[in-house]
Amino acid sequence: AVQCALNRPAFFAERLYNSMKGAGTDDSTLIRIVATRSEIDLVQIKQMFTQMYQKTLATMIASDTSGDYRRLLLAIVG
Repeated sequence: AVQCALNRPAFFAERLYNSMKGAGTDDSTLIRIVATRSEIDLVQIKQMFTQMYQKTLATMIASDTSGDYRRLLLAIVG
């Protein structure tokens, strides 16, 4: 809760990273964050993700998903 209050983009960037790291994907977390933050602060989250993990959110989504699911997420992320 404190991290979210202090730096909301970093909080969501970390949650997105954790949903995709390692084997498998936490699809519900990935979809929930991308969909709910897309019109609020997804641009700042993408910037923070790149700063924190030295790779873009789009690159990580592209390598971790496939098919229509990948195309939809990448369309939202931009």
